[in-house]
Amino acid sequence: MDDPQLDFGGSEPTIADVANAAGVSIRTVSRVLNKSPKVNKDTRERIQAAIDKLNFKPSLRARALAIGRSLLIGMVHHDRNALVLDTVQRGVGQEATRRGYEVIGHAVPMAEEGGIGHVLDFARRSRVDGLVVLPPVSGIAGLPEALKAERIHAVALSSVPIAGYGTVLLSPEREAAGDVARYLLSLGHRRIAMITGPQAMMSACERRLGFIAALEETGTPLLGETEGDYSLNAGIEGARTLLSLPTRPTAIFAANDIMAAGVLKVAAERGIAVPAALTVVGFDGSLLAEMLTPALTTVVRPFGEMARIATRHLIDLIEGEQPVDLDVPPLRLREAQSSAPPSL
Repeated sequence: MDDPQLDFGGSEPTIADVANAAGVSIRTVSRVLNKSPKVNKDTRERIQAAIDKLNFKPSLRARALAIGRSLLIGMVHHDRNALVLDTVQRGVGQEATRRGYEVIGHAVPMAEEGGIGHVLDFARRSRVDGLVVLPPVSGIAGLPEALKAERIHAVALSSVPIAGYGTVLLSPEREAAGDVARYLLSLGHRRIAMITGPQAMMSACERRLGFIAALEETGTPLLGETEGDYSLNAGIEGARTLLSLPTRPTAIFAANDIMAAGVLKVAAERGIAVPAALTVVGFDGSLLAEMLTPALTTVVRPFGEMARIATRHLIDLIEGEQPVDLDVPPLRLREAQSSAPPSL
């Protein structure tokens, strides 16, 4: 006689069938399918045996219907740096796929009014189960409270603490920028200039404050600074201004790698040897830093790992689990060919 558990009247077995066969809840089966570590070995083996016996093939749509969720995660951002954004998207996507979710990316136009409404409209329209919120979007005043009021789970990345999110993964950018200043001082530089990021962004403010504070610890004034928008053109224009000062800097810290590339371009145009006559340091540790000639000394931000941790925390929140506290990898200065002691 045929095994009644294998007779589904011509239809495919469902997650509910697996749960019944294993004597567990649908939620527990979902945890096993999502490779959650929060199911004990015996239960996991019993569920896997039921899956194998029923020849169950998980369907994203069917599983979503069974558990009452979309199994979609939104990633909201406002980042024009394709190299950085690609790394973050890969990190979010890798962890989401491992846990049985899909990812929808969405750019938020920060220059417009109604940033909160824009994020909420996206969340409602896409029916995501939760959001990974990247800076500078994470810093929109009132956004965490608005998401909480809509019962939308959200995990944020930020350079400063922000109340109201389920989890905030902090990137200590002020401290890292201070490390850049101390590094330049240790090389012997005293004529130091900076191209900042847009001061409307918290991360840009943090980098500027950390860099200047570390210089002031030794009584070293900043020789000059310009404000950029993290673009190549901003780096070019900033470098032209700083390298035209009556007393030329021996070192320039650009607040991201793209602007640092602009500094290298202007130095090459003017015949200023890097690093013999000018040290250049960037911030991000993106692939661009290794593609440049000379290779760029830069602060490495572990975007991919931070994105994976944020996604892990978000899915835990969505599934009613207590997120496991994981250490965020530190930012670190990576020395390369663009820095050296001053020759003047």
